[in-house]
Amino acid sequence: MKARNGDGVETLLIRYGLNPRLYSRQFKQLNQKNLRRGNGLITGRTYLLPKAQATRKNASRSAARTTPRRARTTARAVTRLPVSKAPISSAQLFGPRIGTPRAQNGTLRGAVFYLSSGHGGPDPGAIGKYGSFKLAEDEYAYDVTVRLARVLIENGATVYVMVQDPNDGIRDENVLPMDYDEVHYPHRPIPLSQVQRLRQRIAQVNALHARHKGAYQRLLALHVDSRSEGQNIDVFFYHHPNSPTGLRLAKNIHRVFTSRYKRAQPNRPYSGNVSERGTLFEVRNSHAPAVFMELGNIRNQKDQRRFVVADNRQALANWIAEGIIADYRGKK
Repeated sequence: MKARNGDGVETLLIRYGLNPRLYSRQFKQLNQKNLRRGNGLITGRTYLLPKAQATRKNASRSAARTTPRRARTTARAVTRLPVSKAPISSAQLFGPRIGTPRAQNGTLRGAVFYLSSGHGGPDPGAIGKYGSFKLAEDEYAYDVTVRLARVLIENGATVYVMVQDPNDGIRDENVLPMDYDEVHYPHRPIPLSQVQRLRQRIAQVNALHARHKGAYQRLLALHVDSRSEGQNIDVFFYHHPNSPTGLRLAKNIHRVFTSRYKRAQPNRPYSGNVSERGTLFEVRNSHAPAVFMELGNIRNQKDQRRFVVADNRQALANWIAEGIIADYRGKK
């Protein structure tokens, strides 16, 4: 199988339905001559995949039922990663240190938000190298997302976190370890297929949207980009071309970021912008007006500081919330 730009061993194995914990060593043995120093992959190079081994009698049957048809040839007999069987509580979602957030004011009373962090479960998303460590997109997008959820709840909003981890909570470590136990709200396994993953996520958003008919409702999708290591980028905002409410929300958040950057880094202009991107699945299919955000380049050293420092992740959440509050106050 050919490696894509930004791929690591774990990413490639997960894409083809193989648990990295079981198959990483075998993969490296099979592909020793085609690995960079530190076991890095070479973009465009073809790699051999380990043969999956059944761990129980019904493994093949289970994989066939839960894996998209196109992936079944490479995902037979895969060991299933554990998933939550019961809805994740607020205490689990935010962690024991934070507990269950409570409304401290009514600034966003009546507003409903759907927060969707990129990737999760079997797909860690983009991978960046940070010294001897690896940074996974889904872990950092998730941490900013749950921080944002906390701020919105404290301002009186109703918040649905569409990707949930039963044991991460809000974390202050610099390097957030990769795991694969995230689930979709309320407690559904995240599909391996990207298309099925997004369909499942947006179907749940739209079902909840119907339940809250008449309320101010917005979807915010938080992602981390992967570009060349030398490309330092600011936060970008995308909306559907036919959604004036999505455009307004994107502009309100962008306005806050522009202002904050002028204070924090007065010697350089803020280059993040607002643009149309109707091809993005979540933006195109959400019944709630949506804003899709790219928070930075996980492979760039300067952008990595935006993620690995907990205070910076909190600042991202606070600034997004500030833009949301401005949008809600100015709603028609």
